[in-house]
Amino acid sequence: MLSKKVQSYIKLQVLSGMANPSPPVGPALGQRGLNIMKFCNEFNERTRSLEKGIPTPVLITVFFDKTFIFVIKTPPVSVLLKRKLLLKRGSDKPKHNVVGYITKTQLIEIAKIKLVDVFCDLKSTISCVEGTARSMGILIKK
Repeated sequence: MLSKKVQSYIKLQVLSGMANPSPPVGPALGQRGLNIMKFCNEFNERTRSLEKGIPTPVLITVFFDKTFIFVIKTPPVSVLLKRKLLLKRGSDKPKHNVVGYITKTQLIEIAKIKLVDVFCDLKSTISCVEGTARSMGILIKK
């Protein structure tokens, strides 16, 4: 079997279940001559199991014959933290203003979700989630 030659990669962040031809999807795919509606329909179908409207990173591999494949990643840690703690946004001054508290158990839950996308062990992933939480003004309960 011959493999297809890769033309380019496109990284986008699309709301789960809500892909449509408007920006950022339309312009990014349209300028490469790809079928925008095919992507939107397939993306919406594959993200149906996720909560609707969660920002979801997607990596699209574009081939020279104008076909494509894509991989859906897990939502960013900041989004997962805000959803877990029911926050609207992080702190504007993280070291001075606290917007919420998170337990170690909740950190581990988020780290296990992100473990699919990272190339490290659970302990390192937990450490990364802790760092993101601190940078958002979230204190970690002991």
